[in-house]
Amino acid sequence: MNATLTSPVKSSPTQFDSILNTVGNTPLVHLKQLSALTGIDVYGKLEMANPGGSIKDRTSLSIIEEGIKNGDITPSTTLIESSSGNMAIGLAQVCRYYNIPLIIVVDPKANKHTLKILNAYGVKVDIVEKPNDDGGYLGARLDRVQELVDTLDNAVWTNQYGNRANPKAHYVTMSEITSSLPDADYVFSATSTCGTLMGCASYIEEKNLSTKLIAVDAQGSVIFGNKPKERFIPGHGAGLPSQFLDKSSIYDVMHISDMECVTGCKKLLETESILAGGSSGAVTTAFLKRVPELPKNSKCVLILCDRGERYLETIYNEEWVAKKLK
Repeated sequence: MNATLTSPVKSSPTQFDSILNTVGNTPLVHLKQLSALTGIDVYGKLEMANPGGSIKDRTSLSIIEEGIKNGDITPSTTLIESSSGNMAIGLAQVCRYYNIPLIIVVDPKANKHTLKILNAYGVKVDIVEKPNDDGGYLGARLDRVQELVDTLDNAVWTNQYGNRANPKAHYVTMSEITSSLPDADYVFSATSTCGTLMGCASYIEEKNLSTKLIAVDAQGSVIFGNKPKERFIPGHGAGLPSQFLDKSSIYDVMHISDMECVTGCKKLLETESILAGGSSGAVTTAFLKRVPELPKNSKCVLILCDRGERYLETIYNEEWVAKKLK
């Protein structure tokens, strides 16, 4: 038994005005077993602690509240978005609170557990059946979103892929990291829309920090100009280029395979007892692969984007892994 026994810190409970006020201020946890294993001080930013279970709670809240503030979103608005999972749940939570109708466009790879959650929130789910030749399932979903916006009355696309409220939300994520760990040397962040990545980059540049951002992309993703190929684990990577990405703001990029996502998730669970999703496995593997190049006094942060419960039938299912990835 390697873990050091610690007593829980008792603190006074905090009162919040609503469930939405609990979004953000997620814990930064010292990953002691991984630190001991690698000789590098490493911390996990636990975005699964958000009420909807992922970092996309921040993005969803930022986009909708910005839209309400600007008058673009009203009680009579129907919101439409394309999502592979977490963004859909984040939007569902905020829309349910504000009583705003929501349509989520998904594809056949959508997680069944996610679809059940959306059903519980009363979200209408629209499924595209075939990928586009030049944009894959993401391109097909975006085409369907545009079709719905054009045909429905008072419909608005929240557009996580191009709405500036997305990276704006993650400027705050980085401010929380530096508040807890002012001398972080490296931050490993998974990529999809690149909202998290560029929000963090904006904070680092504005505050003139020496922190280096390492983007963790999926093998088969086109975000950094690679050729597309079939991917089975959602949550990071994309079939179309990012509208936010500024490569000059990134220290480096690492491409991680689906199988490496699985091994990273298992390592995180085995060492730290953290049950996390696929992109968290990707950043864990990226960190472990990077360790030989890191100065021994480095302090690293892994942004752990979501919970693992939604992946029990895939990443944590040996039969699925054997069938799809080996």
